[in-house]
Amino acid sequence: MIRLVLVRHGETIWHAENRYAGRTDIALTKRGLAQTAQLATWARGAELNAVWSSPLSRARLTALPAAEAAALPLQINEQLIELDFGRGEGKTDAEMRMLFPEERASFMRDPVMHYLPDGEDPVHAANRGVAALHEIAKATGEGGRALIVAHNTLLRLVLCSLLKIPLERYRSSFPIFGSGTITEIAVNGKDVGLLSFNVPLT
Repeated sequence: MIRLVLVRHGETIWHAENRYAGRTDIALTKRGLAQTAQLATWARGAELNAVWSSPLSRARLTALPAAEAAALPLQINEQLIELDFGRGEGKTDAEMRMLFPEERASFMRDPVMHYLPDGEDPVHAANRGVAALHEIAKATGEGGRALIVAHNTLLRLVLCSLLKIPLERYRSSFPIFGSGTITEIAVNGKDVGLLSFNVPLT
């Protein structure tokens, strides 16, 4: 069995304002920086074998203190990047309802079939995210434990795919993926089990 610890990066300015943050590099808030310190404290005693991150700075800055605390190099996997939210990037729900109300209403009904206009297909994102986790699991090896810092929507899609939950339910099945919390899965060949979800670090 291989254990993968999934962490959403620390809080950013946009997330504090409830704006959709996809590929845009957004700075961490003071709370987000505090969450990185909490993760580093946890990592020091977590018996990790590897630390991985999305290429976006908010994920790298969250993962780096944990990697240093565990005396491990920070490794980057490009496939862990967040979705591109297209015309929804940087917008709040209210702004989207004003700018493209029909598309937003369709998204709320089925966020996979009717993903945000000009954005990334969630099916493609789920596939690349799952591929990344399997690559990391293979590199970690039997009995190992790896920390992976990535993003809200990507992680929810990946969990749905791995746990055989319909992708269109990613928002309802996992309505909150808390910044700086611990979610852990067990990978045993093709079988994946959920060990914990949204466990706070404090």
